[in-house]
Amino acid sequence: MAISYRSTFQFTEGNSALAMQASEQENHFLENMFSNHLQGLIRFLSRKVKNPEDAEDIAHNAFIRIQRLANSGDLENPKAYLYQTAANLAIDQMRREKLHQNYLQGENCDHLPPEESSQADNLSPERLLAAKQQLQSIENALNQLPTKCKQAFMLHRVKGLSYSDIAKDMGVSVSSVEKYILQALKHCRAANAEMS
Repeated sequence: MAISYRSTFQFTEGNSALAMQASEQENHFLENMFSNHLQGLIRFLSRKVKNPEDAEDIAHNAFIRIQRLANSGDLENPKAYLYQTAANLAIDQMRREKLHQNYLQGENCDHLPPEESSQADNLSPERLLAAKQQLQSIENALNQLPTKCKQAFMLHRVKGLSYSDIAKDMGVSVSSVEKYILQALKHCRAANAEMS
């Protein structure tokens, strides 16, 4: 059976009309879902994520996901799926935020003992006072160091210079710089241990 160009064109035209009709139905379905559930979904998410802008973003992402399923025709209970998708997206975002906070907290608390690092987000006035006293103790210890020792330490720790750059800057050998910095570290640790 031979198919002519005309019958192929009519067949294609028929598919195109069906596709356009299906697309219009999907768009109408999504518009109804959006208008009927957007505000309620944002309120629901705002209680979870505590930030209205994040709640809106998550809601819009949930609608994008539901659109994909609506296109495939596999959606039995759209409202339940929408809310569950949004809840899952909110949980994912909270996990990412928690990981980010833990990373930042770990960066700031690497120098703290384990029992103090777990309490780092509860910075009490006593904790702040202790930190100020510890900082003052280290500053006093640095001021007691010989000039070259203090200079090498500050160039390395504050300015981030390498040992070889410090050696060139100070006009000494790299091994001298290593000794100066080691001496400064030992002195600061001893001062910190005395305070504890």
